[in-house]
Amino acid sequence: MMTAVEPAERVAVALGARAYDILIGPGLVASAGAEIARRFPGRAVGIVTDATVGPLHAPAVEAGLEAAGIRAVRITVPAGEATKRFAMLEEVVDQILAHRLERGDLILALGGGVVGDLAGFAAAIVRRGMAFVQMPTSLLAQVDSSVGGKTGINSRHGKNLIGAFHQPGLVIADTDVLDTLSTREFRAGYAEVAKYGLIDDPGFFAWLEANWRGVFQGGRDRVQAIATSCRAKAAVVARDETETGDRALLNLGHTFGHALEAVTGYDSARLVHGEAVAIGMAQAFRFSARLGLCDAQVPVRVEAHLKAVGLPTRLADIPGGAGEAGTLMAAIGQDKKVARGRLTFILARGVGESFIARDVDAAGVEAFLADELAGR
Repeated sequence: MMTAVEPAERVAVALGARAYDILIGPGLVASAGAEIARRFPGRAVGIVTDATVGPLHAPAVEAGLEAAGIRAVRITVPAGEATKRFAMLEEVVDQILAHRLERGDLILALGGGVVGDLAGFAAAIVRRGMAFVQMPTSLLAQVDSSVGGKTGINSRHGKNLIGAFHQPGLVIADTDVLDTLSTREFRAGYAEVAKYGLIDDPGFFAWLEANWRGVFQGGRDRVQAIATSCRAKAAVVARDETETGDRALLNLGHTFGHALEAVTGYDSARLVHGEAVAIGMAQAFRFSARLGLCDAQVPVRVEAHLKAVGLPTRLADIPGGAGEAGTLMAAIGQDKKVARGRLTFILARGVGESFIARDVDAAGVEAFLADELAGR
């Protein structure tokens, strides 16, 4: 039997009976079978992956599971954000049942955030709840969507509006698989890395400004950036598992960003999630400066770093544009943080000084968006 590779970093998510580990480091895909067999003995495994990731990484995972004496079946969905919809959820659930996977078996999400969200939601509802493991293969998923138990699909009314909190039993983040990503995909994930510095860790943001090239190149800097991000998210999740309090801080840039994704029709040729978040974070800091919450040089610094790594920061950077202010406001009105019709944004008093701003004036937001669309 193949033995598990010792991870470079191990981050604990402290949730009592639902606590789990995040394993981070190179070479973890090939040894995942041994790790799963050790932690979840006697389980069959349903691997949910997509048409892009499956051919690249599923054979190694399946070989490891087979070597560990574990029955594994593969369920493949199309790649892309459009997969996060009811029809594909039904397909995944049906295949899980058709393969006779039992309640005590395991669902393994092998892919980026789309696969993790879809497979996790399926695991939450099939047979009233199955255990699952996240094996994120994108940087964005490794530092954000695979950790914390948020699962779900999109609606025509907005992003991630249908889902459940369902914690994984383990997260395996192999940093080597990120070498298969396009530069654009890696950059998009990096937006979520930068987010953790911008929320409440100015030292980490300064480290990223100095070391981002090493994160892109791989090696120790990449592991450190991912581990730091995961520790930050794990700490927030442990305090506020179901987003009733300060977990909302993790949505820095997402209120604007999700609206941009909605008005561009989730068309990845125009905009992917991390790019939307990058624009959204830059907007959150520009809006904060407009409200007098932070110095005018703060958004300049934030935008400079995002632009340095190649991320978009302005509505004009979106191919085909971002529509009209009223359309964006309608999308913002469907944001999950809206409470009794009142807008909630994550704003900032400085780098690493973000806070939850409730009851934000909608007219002020729309005027800001109109100026952004006009390039002012």
